[in-house]
Amino acid sequence: MVTYFRRMDDDRVFKALADPTRRFLLDLLFAREGRTLGELESAVEMTRYGVMKHLRVLEDAGLVITRRSGREKFHFLNPVPIRQVHDRWIDKYTERHVAALVDLKNELETER
Repeated sequence: MVTYFRRMDDDRVFKALADPTRRFLLDLLFAREGRTLGELESAVEMTRYGVMKHLRVLEDAGLVITRRSGREKFHFLNPVPIRQVHDRWIDKYTERHVAALVDLKNELETER
């Protein structure tokens, strides 16, 4: 059961990261956290509703956390799910022996 939930979480993160607009929103939050919907909306050529839909996908994936202060809602980057995807799917492919094979391939291609 735990594996199933972990896979679902990974699927949500991959889905969220698959869209260039959502990646751009994450870049904005990486540069300066605690942005409002209005700030994020002004940075993209999209309706307020469109930005809200993208933020909802990011929140569902756990990549964005929100906090209310009065009438405003602030959005913060949560890098933990990205790190978990990295550790699960990327890091294992960058092990030493794989890196050595890639280095060898690159060296042989430059000798041509």
